[in-house]
Amino acid sequence: MTQASTALYSDLSGYYDLMCADINYQSQSDCVRRLHQLFGNEGKRHLDLACGTGPHVRFFLDSGFLSSGLDLNQPMLELAKLRCPEAEFSLQNMCEFSVDQPYDLITCFLYSIHYSGSLENLEACIERVHAALKPGGMFCFNAVAKNMINNDSFVAHSVEHAGSHFTFKSGWFYGGDGDKQALRLRIEKTTDKVTEEWNDNHPMVAVTFQELSALLEPYFDVTILEHDYDKLLPWDLASGNAIFACVKR
Repeated sequence: MTQASTALYSDLSGYYDLMCADINYQSQSDCVRRLHQLFGNEGKRHLDLACGTGPHVRFFLDSGFLSSGLDLNQPMLELAKLRCPEAEFSLQNMCEFSVDQPYDLITCFLYSIHYSGSLENLEACIERVHAALKPGGMFCFNAVAKNMINNDSFVAHSVEHAGSHFTFKSGWFYGGDGDKQALRLRIEKTTDKVTEEWNDNHPMVAVTFQELSALLEPYFDVTILEHDYDKLLPWDLASGNAIFACVKR
């Protein structure tokens, strides 16, 4: 890895939106709003955990929510503030956060719940979310089951930006034991026929859906759905990705 590439990769905030260019943020946001109408208290105070540059917050604001976000990355929060100047953003760890007023809906998109890093931290995150919700409020997130990860599977997309061609590849890796998995990320940037490459493993918490449900159920009524933002379908017990809709008890 070159000096230039190290500097680039040390702050992904400038590349985050390119890396996620294939994501349909509106579809995801609309789906969670429908779930909130079905299961939640229908209130409009919303908090997005690990909000990144704020694309989900933007769609919630535009649909009438009083939306805010938190993240550990200050440069991303600065971009989020540019995208959503009317929203409140805070630099906090989702496993340790606190709020001044409770929320009706708390979200955590893009598998970011796994950034908790360990089962202990994941449980702390769940406790914090429960404390931050109003009665009947909903916590909604997506997750991957460690026992169903295919280490050879990955997703990729390419995009042109500022005279360069970028290719982003990512995939899950689980070693087969314990509560640690990784999100493997690869970035290729080609400018004037010269290609630079960056590779990294993001440490994540590994959990089965049964283990995750056991952590949630003391605090929430849990509904698990298929990972389909266009259709609301019960989880089929076989797929390794799911959406969790959790209503505060």
